[in-house]
Amino acid sequence: MHKKILLSTLTLLCICCVLPSSVHAQLSMQSDSSSRGLGRQGNTSKGPKQYEVGGVTVSGTKYLDEDLLIAVTGLTVGTKIKLPNDDNIARAIRNLWKQELFSDVNITITKTIGNKIFLNIKVEERPRLAKYNFKGIKKGEATELKEKTGLVKGRVVTEAVEKEATVRIRKFYSEKGYGDVKVKIMRRIDTTSVNSVVLTFDIDRGNKTHINQVNIVGNENATDAKLKHMLKSTKEMARVSFYPADNFTVYGTKKRSFNEYLKNMNFLSVSKTLDYLNPYFRYNFLSSSKFNQKKYEDDKVSMIEYYNSLGYRDASIEDDTVYSVANGNVNVEIKIKEGHKYYFGDIEWKGNTKYPSETLSTILGIKKGDVYNQQLLETRLGKQLSPDGGEDVSSLYMDDGYLFFNIEPIETSIIGDTINYEMRVTEGPQATIRNIYIYGNDRTNEHVVRRELYTWPGNKFSRADLIRTQRQIANLGFFDQEKIGIQPKPNAEDGTVDIEYNLVEKSSDQLQLSAGFGGGIKFYGNIGIVFSNFSLRNIFKPKFWDPLPVGDGQRLSLSYQSNGKYYNSVNFAFTEPWLGGKKPNALTVNTLYSRYSGLGAPYPADSQYIRAFGGGVAMSKRIKWPDDNFVFSYGINYQNYKLKNYALVTDANNNPFNNGYSNNLYVKLTLARYTIDKPLYPTSGSNVSFSLQFTPPFSYLSGNTYNSSTPPSEKFKWVEYHKYRFTAEWYQKVYGNFVLKLATKYGFLGYYNPDIGYSPFERFQIGGDGLSGRNFFIGKDIIAQRGYKDPYQTNAVLFNKYTAEIRYPFSLSASSTIYGLMFLEAGNAWNSFNDYNPAKLNRSAGIGVRLFLPMFGLLGLDYGYGFDRYNPTPGADNRFSNLANFTFMLGFEPE
Repeated sequence: MHKKILLSTLTLLCICCVLPSSVHAQLSMQSDSSSRGLGRQGNTSKGPKQYEVGGVTVSGTKYLDEDLLIAVTGLTVGTKIKLPNDDNIARAIRNLWKQELFSDVNITITKTIGNKIFLNIKVEERPRLAKYNFKGIKKGEATELKEKTGLVKGRVVTEAVEKEATVRIRKFYSEKGYGDVKVKIMRRIDTTSVNSVVLTFDIDRGNKTHINQVNIVGNENATDAKLKHMLKSTKEMARVSFYPADNFTVYGTKKRSFNEYLKNMNFLSVSKTLDYLNPYFRYNFLSSSKFNQKKYEDDKVSMIEYYNSLGYRDASIEDDTVYSVANGNVNVEIKIKEGHKYYFGDIEWKGNTKYPSETLSTILGIKKGDVYNQQLLETRLGKQLSPDGGEDVSSLYMDDGYLFFNIEPIETSIIGDTINYEMRVTEGPQATIRNIYIYGNDRTNEHVVRRELYTWPGNKFSRADLIRTQRQIANLGFFDQEKIGIQPKPNAEDGTVDIEYNLVEKSSDQLQLSAGFGGGIKFYGNIGIVFSNFSLRNIFKPKFWDPLPVGDGQRLSLSYQSNGKYYNSVNFAFTEPWLGGKKPNALTVNTLYSRYSGLGAPYPADSQYIRAFGGGVAMSKRIKWPDDNFVFSYGINYQNYKLKNYALVTDANNNPFNNGYSNNLYVKLTLARYTIDKPLYPTSGSNVSFSLQFTPPFSYLSGNTYNSSTPPSEKFKWVEYHKYRFTAEWYQKVYGNFVLKLATKYGFLGYYNPDIGYSPFERFQIGGDGLSGRNFFIGKDIIAQRGYKDPYQTNAVLFNKYTAEIRYPFSLSASSTIYGLMFLEAGNAWNSFNDYNPAKLNRSAGIGVRLFLPMFGLLGLDYGYGFDRYNPTPGADNRFSNLANFTFMLGFEPE
């Protein structure tokens, strides 16, 4: 009973009340002789008679509570009514109709005893929704629509409910470009439930509605092309031709018809064929746009904003029409009223005490006589986000604690075409940070987040510090970078501010399972695991395991590669980012072992191989000069190599080094500056690093003399060199969500003793895909270049590489970051500085896609085309060989 009352209460109170246009009421008398008919009385000369309600009953209900219905009518025992006409009866009927729960309402008289009257409220409930389905559409579309119609099982079905669902269905398809959707609703009684129906929506999408033409009139100071460009989502169809000339000459041959040429053409390669045909085609493309009313309205706003930026502050769309044409598409007609062109006049500052007017005017960057631009004004004042991240007046104040700062630009006068402004500044007090709250760090310990903050209790509020903190948290890699919420909560009464950081954890650990074929080692497998949020101190506390102890931000990685006995490699590394817990001084330790045999079955693996093992330790710390984005790292490493019948390189006298031991003990110093905003999909910032790696000059320290007769195994027992690397990456949004990446890399290997020459290790290999399957080339920096299937230089001592990419994101969710890219690359490597020619580069171009899955890391696929081959293979057609190929990457982005 209680559940029934609760259901009825919620149903009655939550439905939108709409007064019916007409009220149907029936007051009737039962036919027994003891009752008299009210409303059909035979003698009315005595006038209305007053009665007292002696009781009220309800009939016809199936779901609703009777007592609640009586309460809605307002008819209670003791109520005085006058018959035959009484306002209480009419009001009771109206109240019931307002609920929109009934298809019929009647109030009848069951009996009268003296002056007491007994009433019965007879209702017919509207049916309820048992279920609903869709007809005429795909299963995927039906699944999407179920979330958008607003229909709920058990809801009362009214005409308004059906109409609302129809509107939502049409809107759903309108956004997909279907502008003439027909929806037919069919009701069917559900025999399995009481007073319930099944709704079937029969949907005819029709054809997509494309924009045939966009016609703009009234524009005298802006071109059609520019205005149509502002209609980013309202593009007209462009019909263009694609045809060759009837007759043409192919590289000096006689004229032929196009069909004859195709019939007799020898298709040597795709690239040559395109080279032949390209001059004789006019390439055009068919592009179309579906019409979307909502996006069209947004585009009209963008068009007017463009006019405002040209100085036409009064520009407006005087009229616009969208109408259907014979081919089923639509034409868009827009009539512009440009108005007058305006200019900025005098700009005065009022209320500023912290900074002089001259300083504020310099930051504003708008002078008298400049073309009026409302968007520029709001951007320079800080009321809109600057696309280039430039300084504005608001940031100047807010970076110095003025959280309560406000500025209002007031137009004081308009004289002719000149607008004079008064900037009214309210500085307010400097706000001090009071409390910091962190939410959402379910797996990560709070101190790991707090140590990255640049906002501390007691500090002055600074918007720049908030932006920097957001970047630091994103770069941890433990949280969804798109959902980092920062909410300052000012306390005006005491001039303080509380800051809330709302975070969403994501999986940052990676499992790498892969297999490959090629690279000189035939089939190989790789298994690796990276724990990016490891906790060493909780390793003996099982309750912190998930699946290993997590929460302290440490990094633990372990990988193993093998193809059996011919190739094996093991790598282990551990990083503590805050050694001691007080300062961001990172400690990294690593070890490695690798063994590769240049032979395969059936040859014994021990007959020829190179083996390496070693390790190192490194420290890094953040420094505050030139600014606090710099990190300085230093470390010492040792590697031991053993060669057995393995030809690695030759020395300066062309003597092969293929047997013996070699030791590599070196120090590495790195200075880096990192300002990238988001590690998975950067949209701004840069990553620049310079490293110096060197060994002691062992040959001079030992006092030994080396000449042409000294065997390489003696010369390279302790390798000596000095090595330099420079890397720079720069990211910037250029248009909408498109991001430009520019990158450059340089490397140089030098020697101390000319009698020994270059070290056989630490050289550069450039070209190929740079996959981990090539890591058996021990002691080399592997530089990938897309568009070239195989490395074109394997033992270089000097290299250059340049990259330009345009990226576009398809998904930036925490579960999968996906983006596409187009690239241009150029690079080369040389065996000596004397051969160096920075203009002689192997160029390539192509497209690619990247997919980042939290558990597997980065997955990538590129298709590249190499244009040059400066290191030809004798006897081969090197100009056209290995020029186009796919490049696959797993777990990391190759250099």
